Amino acid sequence: MNRDQVKGTIDEVAGGAKRAAGRLTGNAKLQVEGMVQQAKGKVESAWGKTKDAVRDAVEGSEVHIDTHVTLKMKNSTADAGCKKCK
Repeated sequence: MNRDQVKGTIDEVAGGAKRAAGRLTGNAKLQVEGMVQQAKGKVESAWGKTKDAVRDAVEGSEVHIDTHVTLKMKNSTADAGCKKCK
């Protein structure tokens, strides 16, 4: 669990509390603020999960880039490429 997920969970819980308090007191503004904070928390949690998934995918993968470059000079051709290509 990363920082975004923790912050999102806190916002969801706090938003739910605000929403409930607004409903109990008849304060529509507080209720809307709670709903907004809950939505923000859900987005933060989802962002955190996405970051974790990407990190896990990158850590579990291997990248190898083969390059092959041909340099043309005035009177000759020099070949500079991957050692595996020769």
